[in-house]
Amino acid sequence: MDPFHTVFGIIRPMAWRLVKQWVRRSFPTVQTISTQALADWIDSERRSPILIDVRKPAEYQVSHLPESLNLKTVAEIEDMEIEQNIPLVVYCSIGYRSGQLAEALQSAGYSVLNLEGSVFEWANEGRSLVTCREGRERPTHAVHPYNQLWGLLLKAARY
Repeated sequence: MDPFHTVFGIIRPMAWRLVKQWVRRSFPTVQTISTQALADWIDSERRSPILIDVRKPAEYQVSHLPESLNLKTVAEIEDMEIEQNIPLVVYCSIGYRSGQLAEALQSAGYSVLNLEGSVFEWANEGRSLVTCREGRERPTHAVHPYNQLWGLLLKAARY
């Protein structure tokens, strides 16, 4: 690993705190859910939420949370005829794009939570990710870095 990535690995926790604070301040009315709380919910006996990945198709194709849908607008969700009382959890790379959709969904009357840290934090914690190959979801460890700067929030082994 090059020295820059080594140094960034040391300051990554501080960078994550700043990113999460920025996302929360940008969308103050949007409720969040931690990666741990979502994992616990999925593993529980309770009905799991509908997971919505708001990233671009190229990002989604690299990897996504199992059984998530790749949707980016309220209209797409309405077209799927998803009932407003069914809990939705939206995510993207770090939580900003999903915060935008969560805010719009909330205004449209949906029950929605934004995954704090989104897919990057989920992946950094070693949680389950899948890619779609031959029409089937298959396990993967790869994550699309979005761009070079945001990709620094990923542990280097993840992309």
